[in-house]
Amino acid sequence: MISILTAGIVGLVTSILGTPLAIRLLVRRGYGQLIRDDGPTSHHTKRGTPTMGGAVIILAALLGYFVAHIVRPSPPTVSGLLVLFLVVGLGVVGFLDDYIKIAKQRSLGLRSRAKMAGQISVAVVFAILAINFPDEQNYTPASQALSVLRDTPWVMPAALFVLWALFLISGFSNAVNLTDGLDGLATGAAVMAFGAYTLIGVWQLNQSCAVSPGPSCYEVRDPLDLAIVAAALVGACFGFLWWNAAPAKIFMGDTGSLALGGGLAGLAITTRTELLLIVLGGLFVVITLSVILQVGWFKLSGGKRLFRMAPLQHHFELKGWGEVTIVIRFWIIAGMFVVLGLGLFYAEWVATA
Repeated sequence: MISILTAGIVGLVTSILGTPLAIRLLVRRGYGQLIRDDGPTSHHTKRGTPTMGGAVIILAALLGYFVAHIVRPSPPTVSGLLVLFLVVGLGVVGFLDDYIKIAKQRSLGLRSRAKMAGQISVAVVFAILAINFPDEQNYTPASQALSVLRDTPWVMPAALFVLWALFLISGFSNAVNLTDGLDGLATGAAVMAFGAYTLIGVWQLNQSCAVSPGPSCYEVRDPLDLAIVAAALVGACFGFLWWNAAPAKIFMGDTGSLALGGGLAGLAITTRTELLLIVLGGLFVVITLSVILQVGWFKLSGGKRLFRMAPLQHHFELKGWGEVTIVIRFWIIAGMFVVLGLGLFYAEWVATA
């Protein structure tokens, strides 16, 4: 528990103190957010707000993780390092996207093919490495079995697992990216989801087959280290939220949104809770579905719109809801999804105990 608390506290302090430094640096260099002209007109006042703040979240989480291992001396695990690799790798892809938006004054950033190629490369490397490196119990960081609340009997061939991991990682990295449209919305929702994975990691440690053998034990490699990673991300996001809440002094940009989405998918894969992520990250899923439905309905209906604007948060903006109202209500929805997910996780353990 000391390691988990250390990771969270160091991540929080680093982020809350480091973000103002990043704001000053980004303002000095003129790295401000571009605003699309076809978006809500209220967003035009945000033009020029520093972006790429996700770099602070990533650095704070890394510092929290490694300081936790120094305070309670222990080597980093393969599972923890792989999730962090996913966070950093996708963060780099997002950073390039943000930088091109600013340097070339192009609101869409990286070309879609280049962005997709970067996401695929990072995800495939993660997936291949994650089904290697068995420990003493022959557990690898990820399992080729499809998982819901734990592994199911359906085991995928290695190639199919890589495709499945790619789908989860790209899906959730883009889902968080779509959610990051209002001040603090994605950051606050991410805090709750990572908090859930901190609790799941602790529970899996206490009920691991190595510690407590039985029909309900968890065959997960390195659950404590995964909880440390999740706690470091909770602290880093919390500290950033201080400055990202409305009116935001800084945006995370694609640097942060792609990294956080990748981190959620990585934790889901390594904790064997892949399909549970759909519930724990329910807000991200709903917002992504709103975009899919909008595009599909537009094509099928010959140009009609299902929502006034997608993603969903902008639909409510155009209906006249205040930005803070939308963010708080969406946070409530995100919290309800997290509570439901944790309830399902615990209920399954009770039923099999």
